[in-house]
Amino acid sequence: MNTPTYSNVLMQKIRAIALTVTNCDRSLDFYTQALAFELVCDITVEGQDYSDLEDVTGVKIRIVTLRLGDELIELMEYLNIQGKPIPSDSQSNDLWFQHLAIVVSDIDRAYTHLRSFPIEAISVAPQTIPPGNKASGGVRAFKFKDPDGHDLELIWFPPDKGKDKWHQNSHRLFLGIDHSAIAISNTEQSLYFYCHLLGMQVNSRSLNWRATQTRLDNLPGAEVRITALRPIQDGVGIELLDYIMPGKGRTIPSDWKSCDIAKVQIELVVNNLEQLVDKLQRNGVQFVSSRIVQFSGSFLYRQGCLVKDPDRHTILLIAE
Repeated sequence: MNTPTYSNVLMQKIRAIALTVTNCDRSLDFYTQALAFELVCDITVEGQDYSDLEDVTGVKIRIVTLRLGDELIELMEYLNIQGKPIPSDSQSNDLWFQHLAIVVSDIDRAYTHLRSFPIEAISVAPQTIPPGNKASGGVRAFKFKDPDGHDLELIWFPPDKGKDKWHQNSHRLFLGIDHSAIAISNTEQSLYFYCHLLGMQVNSRSLNWRATQTRLDNLPGAEVRITALRPIQDGVGIELLDYIMPGKGRTIPSDWKSCDIAKVQIELVVNNLEQLVDKLQRNGVQFVSSRIVQFSGSFLYRQGCLVKDPDRHTILLIAE
């Protein structure tokens, strides 16, 4: 038997980031009013295909798709199942931590606007990364939580940092999504999954620490090794957050399911889903979906299969 070759099996881009929410209407109001997202579509799905995809029996899911700039998020409300809430004592080094980095043209103005909404702040105030940090010196950021406790970040890039698109003249305050950052237990282990198996590329590396990171994360003595990844077609990236101090937090419980509010799905468009699934199975990757699910032409994508990365973050592989 010939051994299959996978050299051309790669993820192309991140299509969207999907957040499981308690109430779509509440989350829709927050993301459109506080962060200027725009409604793209609002659908409700049910049936065996969706149950098989998410490994949750008898699902009925409302999916609200929102756009900010060129990027998409999805709000997923399980209408007939009540999932577990995000632990109220969550910290940035807990391995279920995952945030969306929302790019702004003026972080002080964005911060002032945001404070008129009932947010839970993580950061003390917007923080500026010190100039000694080659990869991110001068970047300004502020972390906070949405109504369900999902972690979010406002981020502003100085002229010598970030993509060109974040520096184009724009009258908008909220510009788009730069990346999703995930807490991990081991950088090399995650690089094998995201780069060797999925085909992402390392864009930058940095070490963030001292008082600035402590104030940004509200985590005493925070020291974090950050590896930024980008897909072949660029777009939204993934940042790996490997906390050195105060060390790794709690792991993602093995019984957390897609209907639980802490679950976030990164949707990765791949060029050959069947071959990639075969490759991941041969490499011992954990699958959530029982099969590659085929969808009708009216759905958001054509095929899907949900897997877990080495730290149990959920990754939805899709064919458009």
